[in-house]
Amino acid sequence: MILLSFDIEEFDGPREHGVDYSLEEGIKVSVEGTNRILDVLKANDVCATFFCTGNFAEHAADVMQRIVNEGHEVACHGVDHWQPKETDFALSKEIVERVAGVTVTGYRQPRMFPVVESEIRKAGYRYNSSLNPAFIPGRYMHLTTPRTWFMKDGVMQIPASVTPRIRFPLFWLSLHNLPERIYHWMVRRVLRHDGYFVTYFHPWEFYELKEHPEFNMPFIIRNHSGQEMVDRLDRLVKMLKSQGHQFITYNEFVNIHAQSTQKTE
Repeated sequence: MILLSFDIEEFDGPREHGVDYSLEEGIKVSVEGTNRILDVLKANDVCATFFCTGNFAEHAADVMQRIVNEGHEVACHGVDHWQPKETDFALSKEIVERVAGVTVTGYRQPRMFPVVESEIRKAGYRYNSSLNPAFIPGRYMHLTTPRTWFMKDGVMQIPASVTPRIRFPLFWLSLHNLPERIYHWMVRRVLRHDGYFVTYFHPWEFYELKEHPEFNMPFIIRNHSGQEMVDRLDRLVKMLKSQGHQFITYNEFVNIHAQSTQKTE
């Protein structure tokens, strides 16, 4: 099973690197990137889960409708990506459900910051995917947390996939910078070991960042961005389909494991 997801947020990367950058500019970049993502998924006839910020939903209602109309799951990703707050859980759900016209069951905190699962449950979410249990110094250093799904405070936790033992991350930066052959091999290894694969990307990765030095983005983010990343995503999806793997949404994954919620917390 493949749990492919995208954090659909306003592009605020330049602000992290000292560039004055408006919300409107960030939305424009992410709208273009999201449509490119949707084109790839439609061409390959696969589904995914889109974790959307309240800001993006309110400023790009037409793109939100396209996500829903093409059969993808909509989930929440806070309200303002630049300034995430714990109180955003309920407000994010209210905004995204109103704009998308669907019930939302999943949450992912901006930048994978920690959340209080009891509050997530109170807000009406079934699952939380705000954990990257990788061996990376900084906010992704989570060596003692489970690598695979588990229950906590009545909420299913769905961590991003990392390799067994050394916990090498297989998220967006890895596909940007590793040789594709190596990345694909590690993905297949995780699938053999865990039985499913979880990963995530962002719409601005599919924008031509290399053409905008004024964004002041690091090389590891600009590397293979834009059309090159579109092609890399397309080849990843085609490889997984050729191996016979099924693409499902996160909510479908929760439904599949609903009878196994006694798994170790």
